[in-house]
Amino acid sequence: MNRRQLLEGALVHAGEALLVPGLVAPLLGLPLKANALGGTLPPLDQPAPDFCLPGFGPDLDPSGSLSLGDLKGRWLALYFYPKDFTGGCTLEARGFQRDLEQFHRLDAQVVGVSADDVADHASFCDSEGLVFPLLSDPGGAVSQRYGSWIAPFSQRHTFLIDPNGVLRARWVAVRPQGHSREVLDELSRLQA
Repeated sequence: MNRRQLLEGALVHAGEALLVPGLVAPLLGLPLKANALGGTLPPLDQPAPDFCLPGFGPDLDPSGSLSLGDLKGRWLALYFYPKDFTGGCTLEARGFQRDLEQFHRLDAQVVGVSADDVADHASFCDSEGLVFPLLSDPGGAVSQRYGSWIAPFSQRHTFLIDPNGVLRARWVAVRPQGHSREVLDELSRLQA
């Protein structure tokens, strides 16, 4: 377990003792859980939580939805963010758009998720020239499965999913500036 995973795992659900799960939980027979502001994070090296959400952008099926299954066979940078047209979210989206060609060269797709509706996503994509899908999760059901929901917003977390649908890396409480490069660097490392 690396230092980052250990620190992420240090927060546990209310009612459990404040322990470092990677060290103490196995001794007590407790399951290992990684938590972040927004809930319990899905475990690394396990299948990523499935999703099927409406959205705006390329790669959507005829119904205007996109699922994890639609993206199998490619790497996926799935990023959750609070709100279209806000400073940090715009900065993060611009970073992914700037680096989109590099993601595609590494056979990876970028997909954003927030609670905004499809019409807001369409306006945001048009305004910022975004050519990757933005998905709408208004009730936060998918955001919750990814430990990225504090109503009424998705939290700024990113997940890197391999072509088989397995979660390989995650970032919590992302700082938008330069984040796309962090994800690209990790993607390159995992593919090496």
